[in-house]
Amino acid sequence: MSDSRPLAPDSVESRCLPFKRVPLAFGPRFFVLLVIGLIWLAPAFVERRFVYAMVGWDLLVCLAWVADVLSLPKPAQLSVRRSWPAPPALSVESHVMLAVINDSNRAIRVRVLDHVPPQLRLAPAQIEVDVGPLHEAQTEYSLLPNERGEARFGAAYLRYQSPMRIAERWATAALEQGVTTYPNLEEAKRHSVFLIRSRQIELEKRSTRIRGAGRVFESLREYRQGDEIRDICWTASARRGKPVTRLYEIEKSQTVWILLDTGRLMRARVAGLSKLDYAVNAALSLSQVALYSGDRLGILAYGRHIDRRLPAARGSAHLRQIIEHLAAVREDEWESDHFQAAARLLTDQKRRCLVVWMTDVAETAMTPEAIQAASQLTPRHLVLIVFIGEADLTALSARKPDSVSQMYQTAAAQEVVHRRERLLARLREHGVLALETSSGGLSPTLVNAYLEIKQRSQL
Repeated sequence: MSDSRPLAPDSVESRCLPFKRVPLAFGPRFFVLLVIGLIWLAPAFVERRFVYAMVGWDLLVCLAWVADVLSLPKPAQLSVRRSWPAPPALSVESHVMLAVINDSNRAIRVRVLDHVPPQLRLAPAQIEVDVGPLHEAQTEYSLLPNERGEARFGAAYLRYQSPMRIAERWATAALEQGVTTYPNLEEAKRHSVFLIRSRQIELEKRSTRIRGAGRVFESLREYRQGDEIRDICWTASARRGKPVTRLYEIEKSQTVWILLDTGRLMRARVAGLSKLDYAVNAALSLSQVALYSGDRLGILAYGRHIDRRLPAARGSAHLRQIIEHLAAVREDEWESDHFQAAARLLTDQKRRCLVVWMTDVAETAMTPEAIQAASQLTPRHLVLIVFIGEADLTALSARKPDSVSQMYQTAAAQEVVHRRERLLARLREHGVLALETSSGGLSPTLVNAYLEIKQRSQL
């Protein structure tokens, strides 16, 4: 797949067609003029001839309405264009541009109602704009997507009037279009600062050697105080007649797999978004940093069955594929099959790699399947498993109770927190890197953990 095609949807434009069989209506001033004609009723109580004057006034208003209708442009003389300055992203406000093109010689006022799917905007998208003769007018409305994936836009409906505003025409423009809502792209851009930080770490290693840093040879330089003896290149030192130190850099071209649990537990909502939404945003942030660092990255999303799988690769085209796959990830109403995901990864990835596993566990006394499945991967791969916890639960466990009911709530919260801490400790005993973080802090925690693993050359 080429990465030349932008993420933003393509612009669509369509000529208008008449809406309904009789696409005509009365404007607001038509009724105002009719009400003004009721003034003739007062003298009509004295002289009946004023009734004829009122009827004549009403006929004059009707003739004005006919004249105004005939002066209005035909629907075929109008066009509507919908364009996108940026792709829609989850929980990020974006804008849609609507342009009305008037090919007639009359100025009009247009009210446009765009058919927007409810997962992108809850209220109807209705705008009003004045369009001059042989001109184009453009305006915009905002979107705030609350769900990832494909959504379908419908037609745009127009009601337009002349400056007299006595008559009105109805028209419709076929702007049907499929639009994909992506994960939070802005959050991934913000976390690119972590990439800058990782590069700064590499530069700092040129002057200060850190034990456990990368062992890929980079260059030679003169020995400085603090350099390790094992890093001295004795052959180069013999040629130059003075100590020379080898410089190393963090290993690149390593493989990273992201496992996304899409099962029932990930449907829990925090601050309007599901845990899976936070996990997808974190996966995108990590993907961007890992790919720009030179690593190969793959995606495996699973619920009851394997939902999405993208083999490990690198490059900007692969990042585009990752974004599209993450946008299509859906929550599963069933329990996840963690063993199936682990078995699939062991089949697909033979060489050692870093497995970043984002999941959650039920609050039961039994050992969760996710922990048993992660233990199957540790003999071959380095596993970083991240549980998405509840910030409210931690706060509740630390609260000082003021009543008997609060005491029971605090005790229950403390038991749950203690049980999760024991699960994390059990995982670490089996060689798994285990973390628990709140949904809001998932992205920075994940990227920091990845950079620390790279810095320490644990992979």
